[in-house]
Amino acid sequence: MKLISLTFLLFASYRTAYAGSVDIGGPCSTGNNRLQTGTYQFWSECNSVSYCSDEGVCVAKGCRKDDFPFGYAQGDPNLPPKCGKGEFCPDEGTECQPVLSVNSPCQLNRDDQCEGPDNFKELADTSGRGLNFNGSVCLNNVCMWANVTLGNKCVVENTPYIAYGASGEFIDIVSRGNCKLGLYCDSSSLVCMNNKLLGESCEADKECDSWNCLSSGVCGVTAATPHHFGVYVYILVALGIIGGMSGTLTGLYFAHRKQRERERAKRAQYWREQNAFHQNLMQMRETARASILNLRTTSGGRNDYTLSRDASDESNSALHTSGPKASGLRNYMGDDSDIDDGLIMHSGKNDGRF
Repeated sequence: MKLISLTFLLFASYRTAYAGSVDIGGPCSTGNNRLQTGTYQFWSECNSVSYCSDEGVCVAKGCRKDDFPFGYAQGDPNLPPKCGKGEFCPDEGTECQPVLSVNSPCQLNRDDQCEGPDNFKELADTSGRGLNFNGSVCLNNVCMWANVTLGNKCVVENTPYIAYGASGEFIDIVSRGNCKLGLYCDSSSLVCMNNKLLGESCEADKECDSWNCLSSGVCGVTAATPHHFGVYVYILVALGIIGGMSGTLTGLYFAHRKQRERERAKRAQYWREQNAFHQNLMQMRETARASILNLRTTSGGRNDYTLSRDASDESNSALHTSGPKASGLRNYMGDDSDIDDGLIMHSGKNDGRF
């Protein structure tokens, strides 16, 4: 029932937002005032901040019954006043009027329009369920008091509202009576009966003391009752949270470790390739050096140069010839032109120079 009421309220607010659209000063007709089908929201041709006067003109509202009425901005200086004690504001919002006596005509579900009895403190509903207002109730558009005792004749009002649920649109019947608190007015016998306790069979919410008749046909706890769980539930939830956090951290650790291993393998492969490339370059250098030295010593049919080396070949000392000019081949591999010059110099007949 709590869900149904919430759905109905949402639907009602939707319909209110699309009420009349005639601005203040515009023409209207009081004959078009009505309650909307299914929601029973008051509707007129005027917008939400005005009402249709007897002269057929939309006039600014003179009172309000809600703390925050629809259509007004917060702090709006034109916000109409709320009515004081002993007064009420009608659905039209015309002006504050004195409360009505018993058997006077009243508007639907406007228990606050009716005058309360002298013992209103004893009869008033303080549960927030809206059973009555200060011991007075408006049933079938007539003011009366909710003071009928057990076994006496009572008056019942059944109002069908359109509600929406998971299965679609359906009718939600709200039944109200003028019995005292703790009693309900039976719709078939029209006699006040005691409210039923938890687990007893029921047909409507009004029959249960908790005001909650379950779909199984028995009275259940009130819809506002908080749910209490055992200690084991909190332990399981805590373990689930800890397990989830641990699993997440463990998964991240292994994922990052795998990523680090891939990066490490890439760096190791790069180092091996660079080292192999460096070794190849060193071998090519040594091969070229040996080839050039061999050419120097064998060209011309005799050894024209005297090669001298230092004790350490790694020091890269200069290669000296018997002449005044050093070749420098130990420390530097010359280009092709240098090699060709050396070869040409020794390729001819030895004339005894140099």
